[in-house]
Amino acid sequence: TESVLEDGRGAVFAALVWVVVAGAPGVVLCRLSHTLDAMWGDRNERFERFGGCAARIEDGLNYIPARLVALTYALLGKTRLALACWRKQAPLWDSPNAGPVMAAGAGALGVELGGPAVYHGELHERPRLGEGPMADADAIERGWNLVQRGVWLWVLLICVGAYLNA
Repeated sequence: TESVLEDGRGAVFAALVWVVVAGAPGVVLCRLSHTLDAMWGDRNERFERFGGCAARIEDGLNYIPARLVALTYALLGKTRLALACWRKQAPLWDSPNAGPVMAAGAGALGVELGGPAVYHGELHERPRLGEGPMADADAIERGWNLVQRGVWLWVLLICVGAYLNA
């Protein structure tokens, strides 16, 4: 569920923002920064400077898109809970963009995300996001539906905006 909500932001919604803002070059820059961050961002000492730079660029390019996605998830789900989770829990997450997206998404779905997870063979205790039962397989499907409804909403808004500007 975390991956669906967060990858929706990074792979789909951010690209929509940047195609509107800067056309094809904006999408290429957005996707390139996302890929470089995923491959090398804050990963190890060998790529510390390159990876750190890639991560900061991706954070900067996605600051506004992440908040628009969090708002979208909130509007299309359990709005009050999503907004409360976003406000209270997003700052607890280590990523400035994943925190708002996953906290609002978890609240919108009425599930809890976070907790213990294994990364590179080590157990990490991550902050809890959302409220309700722990996310299960059904939450993945509901998360995917939330992303899809959000994409349709954004495409509609982009089309209306383009029509009004024509």
